[in-house]
Amino acid sequence: MDRIILQTDHQGNLKGLPKLPPNKQVEVAFTVIDQVEATTMVRRFPNPDIAGKIQIKGDIFDTVPQKEWHLAK
Repeated sequence: MDRIILQTDHQGNLKGLPKLPPNKQVEVAFTVIDQVEATTMVRRFPNPDIAGKIQIKGDIFDTVPQKEWHLAK
């Protein structure tokens, strides 16, 4: 038995669906987790409509103060 925690977007659609075995039936039981652990880092992905289509045309480092970059020291 495998346990996978999936996330939903702002509309409740599942994000990042896992690959499943072909030609099999899969039983799924959903439990909504009310709290996400503070140490859990959420990996964000761009919307597929704009992924790979953005061009940076200027200095983007002045848009957010350096103290908010959360860079490793």
